[in-house]
Amino acid sequence: MTRVGTKLGDHMRGRVGTFGLMAPAIAQSSVGAGVAWLVATQLLGHVRPFFAPIAVLISVGIGLGQRLRRVAELVVGVSLGVGVGDLLVAWIGSGPWQIALVVALAMTTAVLLDSGALFVAQVASSAVLVAAVLPGDDMGGLDRMVDALVGGAVGLAAVALMPASPLALAAKHASGVLDALSTALEQAAEAIEKRDADLAAEALEEARGTQAVVAEFEQALETSKEIILISPMHWHRRAVLARYETAAEPVDHALRNARVLARRTIAALGEPQPPPASLAESMREVSEAALLLQLELGAGREPVLARQALLAVATRQRPDDGVGFSSAVIVAQLRSIVVDLLRATGSDQEESSAALPPVAG
Repeated sequence: MTRVGTKLGDHMRGRVGTFGLMAPAIAQSSVGAGVAWLVATQLLGHVRPFFAPIAVLISVGIGLGQRLRRVAELVVGVSLGVGVGDLLVAWIGSGPWQIALVVALAMTTAVLLDSGALFVAQVASSAVLVAAVLPGDDMGGLDRMVDALVGGAVGLAAVALMPASPLALAAKHASGVLDALSTALEQAAEAIEKRDADLAAEALEEARGTQAVVAEFEQALETSKEIILISPMHWHRRAVLARYETAAEPVDHALRNARVLARRTIAALGEPQPPPASLAESMREVSEAALLLQLELGAGREPVLARQALLAVATRQRPDDGVGFSSAVIVAQLRSIVVDLLRATGSDQEESSAALPPVAG
């Protein structure tokens, strides 16, 4: 019962944390939709400007993505869909087969112009609205295009004036990546100490399951850069976000190397000469350095302490001729992970590689 309650509590805390990240987008969408409707009805005199609030929702977006491209696709897609719909409805009327024909021709035109999913969907939905819902509407295609433009502009203004925190977004996803790396190394170290191949297999599964986490981190960085570009309120945070950008690619490489390390750990535990305990100790030190990097990035500081910790462990990563083949591969992969994480702290490739003892011969 206690375990169930703990899991429920963890789930609720996760949901509350997600709401905290999404609250700005919810506010931007709701307030922007109302403002867009008000502008279109009161200033432009449009009777049913439904494309205005729809444009706000698409341009703000609840998920991660390229907002500026979405706005452009929305306006062009509405214009094209309304144009195709108006022309065909005026010629062939409205009905089931007419709607099918309108959608087919509108989507074909959209695919030939741009294969973007949002663009194609917007063209098709606009054409359906004209053909099915508003065949006798006195609003022209130009009015609907203006409504879409108003909604897009209001959506961008809402993002600029009520922005989400780009650093909180980047920090959340960077923490997921570095946590996964640290956990994989910790599990591999424990597997070596306990001579447990099953633990090594768990470490491999942990490392293999990080592809989606890395992709989410990269997407979060794109969204964070977009927020800083649009919102003057966050321009002063460009330097802090740049540290996350510096870390993104090297941390991805470190995770790839961790997968190989975990796989060779399984093999090494089946060899006559198992990996030495000192290798597990080095893995734990690198694991702790990854968590230290996570903390310093999240605090908005230059990751000096993480760099120092990595430099200290780097000096001891000397290849040992007395170990088995798989253990030698593990050492090589750990050396690569150290270099990757040093690069993530801001060191260049040459400086990071020079921190390691040279390989004889």
